[in-house]
Amino acid sequence: MSDPTVADATKRIYESLQADNADIDAHIVTLKAALARAGLKEAVFDPAKLVQNNRSGRKLMQAYFRQRGVTVKFSAS
Repeated sequence: MSDPTVADATKRIYESLQADNADIDAHIVTLKAALARAGLKEAVFDPAKLVQNNRSGRKLMQAYFRQRGVTVKFSAS
């Protein structure tokens, strides 16, 4: 089985967020590894796909991911 791409890992994180953060930490680890393989420094998320798409929700997500070693940016809506 091949390693997941950044897009695959990001999709799984969206699914986890929709499922009340089920297995979010495992998905963050997968995303971190995919970013390293791709040579990227940050993950980009679409704010429209977030469960809590407001400033506090986005800041909370950034802080949580940053504690786990992943920098989060949001695409322009």
